[in-house]
Amino acid sequence: MHLSGDEVVFWHYGFVKLNLTLVMTWALMALLAGGSALITRRLSSGIVISRWQGFLEIVVTLSRRQIEEVGLRHPEKFMPFLVTLFLFIATANLLSIVPGYEPPTGSLSTTTALAVSVFIAVPLFGIADKGVIGYLKGYAEPTLIMLPFNIIGELTRTLALAVRLFGNMMSGVMILAILLTISPLFFPILMNILGLLTGMVQAYIFSILATVYIAAATRDDGRSSNETTTK
Repeated sequence: MHLSGDEVVFWHYGFVKLNLTLVMTWALMALLAGGSALITRRLSSGIVISRWQGFLEIVVTLSRRQIEEVGLRHPEKFMPFLVTLFLFIATANLLSIVPGYEPPTGSLSTTTALAVSVFIAVPLFGIADKGVIGYLKGYAEPTLIMLPFNIIGELTRTLALAVRLFGNMMSGVMILAILLTISPLFFPILMNILGLLTGMVQAYIFSILATVYIAAATRDDGRSSNETTTK
């Protein structure tokens, strides 16, 4: 029994390794890309649309509303990144019911990569919205004394994102493996159902936290209050 797909190495040369986590990650990326192309190839811009397109539009509308409720003024700018995060994590966790499949989110390397992508995206969105000077000023708020603490906060929340997702997913896999050795029929089915629910919750939490971080980086209280006064 291995804890994660990182331990299953198919090929390595020096420090470069091809392990099970990488294989599962690229297979999942190919599945998402192919599925996206397949379900969007016949979209219509007319009045009459298919039921499938109607369902997709409901999902997009709900996603947009959720992002907007968190505090982002123009959700359409952030949806490609945030919804992709959710779909990747949710699909990776849902496919855990497939025999032989190991979710890449059960590897600390994958969850760290996802957290680092959020860590990079937050300042990029913040700079695009407020400019370099405006974004960097946020680290010195409310006073300059808070500068080192705000920087440490940026780093620790990235670590927390990675460890939280990894810990929840790895613990679920380990508990299921233990139950399989004890009671191979009834309890594993229940744990699979619970694992699917947990996986969806973790995908939601991860993407919502990323949305909150981006909202904090792009928030401009002075400009927002001016816009409200003007209206």
